[in-house]
Amino acid sequence: MPKKESNIVKRTLDLKLRPVLDDAQKARLDGVAAMPDERIDYSDAPSLPDAVWMKAATELPHTKQQITLRIDAEVLDFFKHTGKRYQSRINAVLRSYVEAHKAHS
Repeated sequence: MPKKESNIVKRTLDLKLRPVLDDAQKARLDGVAAMPDERIDYSDAPSLPDAVWMKAATELPHTKQQITLRIDAEVLDFFKHTGKRYQSRINAVLRSYVEAHKAHS
């Protein structure tokens, strides 16, 4: 059944106004914080690439050259599903890779 616009609730998180936790929630968080990393179950966490060159791009370069590039369909679909400006994100990943390899040269 399609959602009606009136059923959609949008919320924004203000990090300056943190939610109030009850004593049980605080105790649970303290228990997790004290737990050694080896005991934490990461089985439901999404997999992240181990590549050292993966980093967030804070500012994307403005001068670009248009080319034709062949990449795997799966890679293209992944970036397209991240939203608008997916081509800029592909460029940012490639730039991070180049910068990391320049540093090691």
